[in-house]
Amino acid sequence: MGKLNVQKLKETLKYLESKQRELKRQDQNDVRSLESMIKYLKKDMMEQHNLSEHHQLIKQEIKDTESFIENVKNIIKINS
Repeated sequence: MGKLNVQKLKETLKYLESKQRELKRQDQNDVRSLESMIKYLKKDMMEQHNLSEHHQLIKQEIKDTESFIENVKNIIKINS
């Protein structure tokens, strides 16, 4: 298992969380671009940090951003 770049993961997580909050605040009119950005961010985090090495079920839960965020927080806690 490769060493996790916790610092970089934390920064990306912060960014993801801010986008998620933004999405929740948005009116229904234009959430598509935000949603696709969030989707891309999660996929990118998965690949860059090999998150499935650190959390068995994270791939199945990737669609649910809230769960994904919680899982990443746990991964960071364990690896800090």
